[in-house]
Amino acid sequence: MTVRHMGGTRVRVLVVGAGYLAGHIGRRLAGLGPAVTLSSRHRPAGSEARRLDWLPVDVARRSSVQALLDTARPDALVIAHGPSDITWCEANPELAAAVHHGGARHLAELLGGRRAVLISTDNVFPGRAASCGESEPTEPANAYGRAKLAAEDTLLASGNVLVLRVSLVYGWDREGLRPNFFTTCALKLSAAEPVAVPDDHWNSPVLVDDVAAWTSALLASEHTGVVHLGGPRRLTRLTWARHIAQSYGVDPALVSPAPKQSTGYACRPRNACLHSERAGSLPELAGLAPTDVFEATAKLIAT
Repeated sequence: MTVRHMGGTRVRVLVVGAGYLAGHIGRRLAGLGPAVTLSSRHRPAGSEARRLDWLPVDVARRSSVQALLDTARPDALVIAHGPSDITWCEANPELAAAVHHGGARHLAELLGGRRAVLISTDNVFPGRAASCGESEPTEPANAYGRAKLAAEDTLLASGNVLVLRVSLVYGWDREGLRPNFFTTCALKLSAAEPVAVPDDHWNSPVLVDDVAAWTSALLASEHTGVVHLGGPRRLTRLTWARHIAQSYGVDPALVSPAPKQSTGYACRPRNACLHSERAGSLPELAGLAPTDVFEATAKLIAT
């Protein structure tokens, strides 16, 4: 399968999800030629997602997933569904599992050999290692990580599936109900408002455009198994927030350190960083090196 055509006809790609990341992936794919449809319980709110076709689905119900596939008739799927609020998942582990793992189980049963890429997370690791490659043994740090790992295992067992684990995703998300870390800090600091962030929580942030580019490239490949995508710079949220402040020309002292355990990041692994042992050997990813977070931050603020 190529991204644009399969057997001389236009490829239909179904994105299971319609949030910030799903919308960017859908727009990237649509720009490459496929007919793209997003799907979720509620109509998408973000501008990226609103430009694409949309169908309703409740992935926790097998009959709803079956109806979606019958209507969309996809050739391939990108699976980016379920709540990504890690703190919410920790407080509601059964609901998180019902959507992430239950939805993956229904999709796996109904894929029928179709190509699929699942977007997963660094939270499948405990956070003891400074950064994790694909060969690192999994040991989920929280309920979100457990639900996503179960989804990974279920979908990988179905055959023609690749799992793309991504680190902390960022970019402008002014319309989101729960904007990502960059957007939240940038909006507050641009207004000279103080920000308190962890100084003991490490990430390897990855630009949303890079996630969309890798997803599109890997969907068109025949690779299966797991691939990691993390940004090239490992840093604390405190360091990143102070860099955002400097980029706006405001006093970095507006950003104060806070122990991770005293913040909404308490249930996240201390080290939430990924690197890839595999990406360098995949020709589809040539020329798609992840953007450095400081470089991307400067460009995002400039625009």
